[in-house]
Amino acid sequence: MHTVAELIAKLDLEPHPEGGYFKETYRSEGLITEESLANEFDGQRNYSTGIYYLLQSEDFSAFHKIRQDEMWHFYLGSAIEITMISTAGKLSKISLGQDIANGDMLQFVIPKNYWFAAKVTSSNSYGLAGCTVAPGFDFRDFELANRNELIKLFPEHTNSIIALTRA
Repeated sequence: MHTVAELIAKLDLEPHPEGGYFKETYRSEGLITEESLANEFDGQRNYSTGIYYLLQSEDFSAFHKIRQDEMWHFYLGSAIEITMISTAGKLSKISLGQDIANGDMLQFVIPKNYWFAAKVTSSNSYGLAGCTVAPGFDFRDFELANRNELIKLFPEHTNSIIALTRA
């Protein structure tokens, strides 16, 4: 078992704006032109991008959304619970982890434009995952949730939103 400090150093991870730590590990050389992308994109995008993402049990990935599908891949540590709110307002959760006999998923795709957040399910632990985005991730496609605005949109999910946002 690796310590969090060892993983952060060995993988050269940096703090992520939504919480946790990340390192971009892949950005395709190929580009998709703006004219070939959906209207929701401003500018060109790489074909695909990939990152390492580490989350500790004392932290969480705050609700956010992106304009692309995002595939999560489980690597090490404790399971990560991903909470999603669909574009229709349905709340759902999945467990990303290695205990597939009890329902954990090794990979999972979060559909584009879903609000989603994540937390490690065990105390005093961490979860290490990878995330792949296509078309490639660009911070222009990232929106961190404002707690009050998200509650206005989905008042039925107030408790989850309060637990997984930072004001």
